[in-house]
Amino acid sequence: MRAPAPEPGDGASVLEVKDLRVAHGRVEALHGVSLSVRRGEIATVIGPNGAGKTTLLSALMGLLPAEGEILYLGRPQGRRREVEALVRAGMTLVPERRELFAGMSVEDNLLLGAYDRRRAGHRDEAETMAGVFDRFPRLLERRRQLAGTLSGGERQMLAMGRALMARPRLLLLDEPSLGLAPLVIGEVFRIVRELKRTGVAILLVEQNARAALEVADFGYVLELGEVTLSGPSGALAADPRIIEAYLGLGLRRR
Repeated sequence: MRAPAPEPGDGASVLEVKDLRVAHGRVEALHGVSLSVRRGEIATVIGPNGAGKTTLLSALMGLLPAEGEILYLGRPQGRRREVEALVRAGMTLVPERRELFAGMSVEDNLLLGAYDRRRAGHRDEAETMAGVFDRFPRLLERRRQLAGTLSGGERQMLAMGRALMARPRLLLLDEPSLGLAPLVIGEVFRIVRELKRTGVAILLVEQNARAALEVADFGYVLELGEVTLSGPSGALAADPRIIEAYLGLGLRRR
């Protein structure tokens, strides 16, 4: 049995991706993408619809085959990566569509997030759930309510809370602001900032470039399957090309 990976120190690399390539049949969706995420850091990938952002997260999570080099917690990941093994190792995805069980209660959806930890012998789901409820008080109020009856913002909080039940080292967030009202978006990104302070590494894929660059430490611009720009988020937010395409009038034309 493989020994558990050591907990990375502050600033240590959690994820390193080099020359990642993903194809859908004969069409290559990602072309040589390279990026990294460190412990306690938020890295964001911004770009228009169809750029390959969700494909990137799916490949990292083992949902799609990929070519290239992926190092997670310093260990090379093979071409055939098992989702369950990655979850047990602390990589968790919050998908764009949230994928909740609408006919189950909020509490039961959260418990499903701890399934792999419990199967591995951990019995800390009650403690972890208490921490989730501290972070998302609205979920505590609705713990007996069916997930399908929640508002859009509450469903996003539940999806994030379910991911936190796995006690992740790397959290992959796919379009967390999608379909939410501006006030709710602000609340979601406030929570993302708080998660960073716990030491979790976060890779945030987001079309709302303004909100993403405000919360992130480092950013990558993905266009047509390629990283066209990268750098500290503040520098990207001040780049005239980013302002024109994503933060200014150009955003309205997309």
